[in-house]
Amino acid sequence: MSRDPAIRVGADAIAHSNRVAQHLLQRIDTSGGWLPFSQWMGAALYAPGLGYYAAGSPKFAVRPDSSGTTASGDFVTAPMLTPLFGRTLAAQVAQILRASDSLDVLEFGAGSGECAADVLGALDALGIPARYHILEVSADLRDRQQRRLSVWGSRVTWLAQAPSGFTGCILANEVLDAMPVECFRWSDDGTLLERGVARSGDQFVWRERPAGHDLARAIAQRMPPLPDYQSEINLQAEAWTREMGSWLKRGAALLIDYGFPRREYYHPQRHRGTLMCHIQHRAHDDVFLAPGLQDITAHVDFTAIADAALEGGLEVLGYLSQARFLINAGLAEAWNTLMQEDPLAQAREGRLIEKLISEAEMGELFKVMALGRGIDEELIGFSRGDRTAQL
Repeated sequence: MSRDPAIRVGADAIAHSNRVAQHLLQRIDTSGGWLPFSQWMGAALYAPGLGYYAAGSPKFAVRPDSSGTTASGDFVTAPMLTPLFGRTLAAQVAQILRASDSLDVLEFGAGSGECAADVLGALDALGIPARYHILEVSADLRDRQQRRLSVWGSRVTWLAQAPSGFTGCILANEVLDAMPVECFRWSDDGTLLERGVARSGDQFVWRERPAGHDLARAIAQRMPPLPDYQSEINLQAEAWTREMGSWLKRGAALLIDYGFPRREYYHPQRHRGTLMCHIQHRAHDDVFLAPGLQDITAHVDFTAIADAALEGGLEVLGYLSQARFLINAGLAEAWNTLMQEDPLAQAREGRLIEKLISEAEMGELFKVMALGRGIDEELIGFSRGDRTAQL
């Protein structure tokens, strides 16, 4: 395991990370000494019983206490900050359910289950007895979700795979960023290189080789050669989006993640790419540090996701910042309702709302995209400030 004095873990965690590292080294050996980064990242995150999302380490911080302090975990997501995120999201979910004549919600990667709980509670208050389905790849998180959502009984179910047909509302909050990406670099002479992982003794090192035809063609369609420019392309997220078009019969998907339209994603000044890791509330770019103990993500190219949706037969119903989406969908109204329920929460929730909508926090970096089929009315969350034309 790579060591960093700022990361403090116990002996059990170190032993687990060493087991993950050995598994990854064996994958490299059996692949001829080199693994595409997407395969290395996929194993580091999802290898059964070993990967970050497949093992039992705490990932999500608990919801802030009365002082606004979070504890444990490696990072905090919007639903964990405040129930106002899920309650506001529920207003948009409700409109989609009514427009699609459905009671079904499907969430991919439900995390701790807090978002599902907040959405279900808000839908109940609106008189909508939703049926909530969750597709979760992590057995550990699935157990946590089942405990959190047990009050809703059989109205919440867990799926092993995407349905063959679905009508209703799909939710995916910080799902695309955790899908394994291909890494590439343009050399000084304009040659496109695929970046992969090799070993040097028991350490992981970057190693490059000429990109294959399919990868080279995909990247050439997105950006011109730029000397010593490296970045990522998320072909798995695009395939996932494209495939959605085969089973979403009517309704809409709300994709919430951090990222940019393509011209910003591959901007010349973003020449080191977007790979980012999270461990113990510390963000850094050393993907080889503590395998199995840290999250590894890449920002989302929302232009690519929109293109994939169109190729799959879906419509792009809207795209804007998280701040604008929450304001449009009724964040102020949800706050007023919460204050009536708990007047003492005002100071704490005010600070947390600032994190959700501030341009310096999550408000601008995070985007919301709606993809759908058979929805004829304008979605309330995208009624003002839509940026679809900028994709």
